[in-house]
Amino acid sequence: MIDRMPFGATGHESSRVIFGAAALGSVTKADADRTLDLLLRHHINHIDVAAGYGDAELRVATWLRRHPGEFFLATKTGERTYRGAREEIRRSLDRLGVDRIDSIQLHNLVDVIEWETALGPNGALEAAIEAREEGLVRFIGVTGHGLSVPEMHRRSLERFPFDSVLAPYNFAQMGDPRYAETFEALAAVCAERQVALQTIKSLALRRWEGRPKSASTWYEPLRDQADIDLAVHWVLGRPEAFLLTTGDVEILPRLLDAAERYQQRPSDAAMGDLVARREVEPLFV
Repeated sequence: MIDRMPFGATGHESSRVIFGAAALGSVTKADADRTLDLLLRHHINHIDVAAGYGDAELRVATWLRRHPGEFFLATKTGERTYRGAREEIRRSLDRLGVDRIDSIQLHNLVDVIEWETALGPNGALEAAIEAREEGLVRFIGVTGHGLSVPEMHRRSLERFPFDSVLAPYNFAQMGDPRYAETFEALAAVCAERQVALQTIKSLALRRWEGRPKSASTWYEPLRDQADIDLAVHWVLGRPEAFLLTTGDVEILPRLLDAAERYQQRPSDAAMGDLVARREVEPLFV
């Protein structure tokens, strides 16, 4: 069974592997139902979705009706203004078919100007706080992609006590000293303040760069089980980290299988061999 641990200071014991519902953005209902069955078999109890993930919220809604109370439910708003975020949060509740969600996250808050808008007067954060005060959401988080994400999240935590953060984390990306330094600084703040540390891009191989796509992700993922094992086990080897699954339902079973068999973190030598053998490249440079 995949381990569970406290999701920051929320009081919820979340599976260390969180289902990234971006994978449901364009799948059929049959594919979505098969994915739910897989999650239940692996005892995944935390779903991360977003208003901008196509039909994902609608697919998740059918799961929630069939399994009420089974999942910690997080969604995201990409809006930056109070009005836009307020409307999007309520639309997400309607699409998900619920009266309340566990967490609303400010999605991909990286651009400095957007950051000032979202966290300033009449910004998206005000809408999230209002929704929490009204009982529509319980917690508030922030997510992001790119090299500047850890530092931006650290700044965000200085501005507001977010309950969770989300950032890229894999062996190749952490091979960039600049990124590693800021990620470790963020992780230290999260540990000190009991902020849940969520990670993405565990299976990232490289950008497609014109190659024909063989997966639904915007980057090329690792596909071989042995490679997936190494990548997943390396992330889970950081005891405070949660791992969000990749955005491809075909690869999901291999990721969950790897997580079920986690025992210890692979050595740097083993990970270095993976990087060299598969020519793994950081997504963000």
